[in-house]
Amino acid sequence: MSRNNRSPISWVPTVYFAMGLPFVVLNMVSVLMFKGLGISDAQIALWTSLIMLPWTLKFLWSPFLEMFKTKKFFVVLTQMVTGAGFALVALALHLPAFFAVCIAVLAVIAFSGATHDIATDGVYMSELNKQDQAKYIGWQGAFYNIAKIVASGGLVWVAGWLLKHFGGVDGATEAVRHEATVQAWMVVMLMMAAIMVFLGFYHMRMLPSGGAAVTTAVSGRETWNRLVEVIRDFFRKKHIFYYVAFIIIYRLAEGFVMKIVPLFLKAERSAGGLGLNEQEIGLYYGTYGAAAFVLGSLLAGYYISHRGLSKTLFSLCCIFNLPFIAYTLLAVYQPENGMLIGGAIVLEYFGYGFGFVGLTLFMMQQVAPGKHQMAHYAFASGIMNLGVMLPGSISGFVSDAMGYKSFFIFTLFATIPAFLITYFVPFTYPDEKKSK
Repeated sequence: MSRNNRSPISWVPTVYFAMGLPFVVLNMVSVLMFKGLGISDAQIALWTSLIMLPWTLKFLWSPFLEMFKTKKFFVVLTQMVTGAGFALVALALHLPAFFAVCIAVLAVIAFSGATHDIATDGVYMSELNKQDQAKYIGWQGAFYNIAKIVASGGLVWVAGWLLKHFGGVDGATEAVRHEATVQAWMVVMLMMAAIMVFLGFYHMRMLPSGGAAVTTAVSGRETWNRLVEVIRDFFRKKHIFYYVAFIIIYRLAEGFVMKIVPLFLKAERSAGGLGLNEQEIGLYYGTYGAAAFVLGSLLAGYYISHRGLSKTLFSLCCIFNLPFIAYTLLAVYQPENGMLIGGAIVLEYFGYGFGFVGLTLFMMQQVAPGKHQMAHYAFASGIMNLGVMLPGSISGFVSDAMGYKSFFIFTLFATIPAFLITYFVPFTYPDEKKSK
């Protein structure tokens, strides 16, 4: 139970679902949206990576969130702001300079989403003890991943269905297909806006406060000095430089493939892709991927809770990184069988769901503990996102230069540093013994 005696089940799943939605839409769904609207792969990968920068820099404003209101206040506020932002994206799709305007609005959503993450993790760490953090980390990961499925699966499928409904079928003129694509994605963005606003109202009632502000800001100099203190204390932690390298390298291969996979699935077979449409991509993600995601996340939570993080981290790293071989096989053989394609997606999504919770819990229990727990966790997760953003920003150029098949073979070699650094990672804090 959380400290206000409200079951974590009443808010952990929904608040991490809300955390996942904007991140996935910006990071993955917008890739398919811009692809359908005629933007080049290199430009898509570059700009949809750069707008993720707030998730890397969020440590800069995380200390200030501890000074005002409650963590719940910022969770609810940012959910409302994010909802309004998606509504603006929907309206911007009809503009002549839609790409620039959408990128600007999505950047604002990214800032709101990153702030939401800080406050949400603050509530989680404040309300739950160490053992319950491990117990519910699977639920946290599962519903964050369900958000990924709802966005990259369900909403993409809806976009494909709407595209046909509005007349964007094969054989339609380019102008008709473009207008149908705009209409389809407008509806999807408005759906996203409605979901986020609904979650904001739900969490007004159900989310615990996460504790009141620990202090008050009295001057700009004092708040700046506090930020400097937070950063200085972070880099004084034991093993911190090893931990920073570990956080970045653990997801290095994922950073390369994240932007390219949806482009690869949609690209024509003559260009080395699989030639899937939005409905097929959404169906594979939203059916096969959904079950694998949730199962992997939940199993990992109980697996870690039972054996302890120190004994399981390397196996989690293996399960996280090895499934990237599935996309290599898809690129090499370009199968047309839907079950084979779906099976590869299941393998990768199960590995992602299972392995990612290990990194999340490591940051919570080995990096964040101390006086500035929420700020230091935000700092660590920001570093993690930098490790994904940097390879993601160049992945389009690398893929264009190498071709899909050679690109995915290259990403397999990018997993090797993760295995090495995880095997030797030191633990500052021992696993908490289970209470009897």
